[in-house]
Amino acid sequence: MSDSIHLKYLAKNRQDQVWGLAVNSVGRQQIAPGEAYPPAYHPSRYLFSEKRGRVLDEYQLLYITQGHGRFRSTSLDRWIPLNTGSMFLLFPGEWHSYRPLPETGWTEYWIGFEGPIMDSRVRNGFFTIDRPILQLGLHESIINQYEAAIRAALEQRSGFQPLLGSIVENLLGLGYFYGRQKNFSEVEALVSRAKILISEGFRSIGPEEVAQKLHVGYSSFRRIFKEYTGFSPARYILDVKISKVKESLTNSTLPVKQIAYNFGFENYDYFFTVFRRLTGMTPREYRSFTQGK
Repeated sequence: MSDSIHLKYLAKNRQDQVWGLAVNSVGRQQIAPGEAYPPAYHPSRYLFSEKRGRVLDEYQLLYITQGHGRFRSTSLDRWIPLNTGSMFLLFPGEWHSYRPLPETGWTEYWIGFEGPIMDSRVRNGFFTIDRPILQLGLHESIINQYEAAIRAALEQRSGFQPLLGSIVENLLGLGYFYGRQKNFSEVEALVSRAKILISEGFRSIGPEEVAQKLHVGYSSFRRIFKEYTGFSPARYILDVKISKVKESLTNSTLPVKQIAYNFGFENYDYFFTVFRRLTGMTPREYRSFTQGK
């Protein structure tokens, strides 16, 4: 990699500002083991010490491609490790501090930006101030985006700010995507086992019993399951039951009440209400429709 690059105070006109995302700075720097941080050539506007920390008036998205370090902010009550492949977001108005470990140094990319598009992402919970670190792993696609931003900022051709804004969008999208994949890979086996238990025992098993069989607290299980599938465990069990009922209505002549009971619905009135709400038809209407009557 070439020497460190700091591009700051990037020009933006009125049209750039109403685009929705405007970039103020972009760059990369290598910190050798034992080197002071921030180094003497760090832009004065962004200069800080680990002890004092700092507060910015913009967002910054940083990505560590070599080395290790640590991070802390007002919303975090302890130092959080940063590793190769860590991405972290600095929020405007939020005190923070970070640095590489002296024994490893690091290589960092960053891009500083502002605008209502990012404000909206934060308001809608895609990025939260109390969870600023994404452990993504090392991805060439992310590095390529930072390098593209550096080239665009160096050239500053007409319309370069909207181009930089689109790169920020790509970086945020990649960070969000890889972050979710990384998190879900750790719980995928748990959710898979839960689905098997539900499939085998859906007639009588409840969500609390599933969590118990998996040796997981119910509140944690419910949160993990819903984040991964989009459904609460109870709703997933209900959907499995209704799916089995629909199959039986289509492929048998059993009375509706018998089918409901066979698949774990002991209260027919409840079953009837749920079935019509989820399918838009009564059980008999569904049978007639699927059997072509």
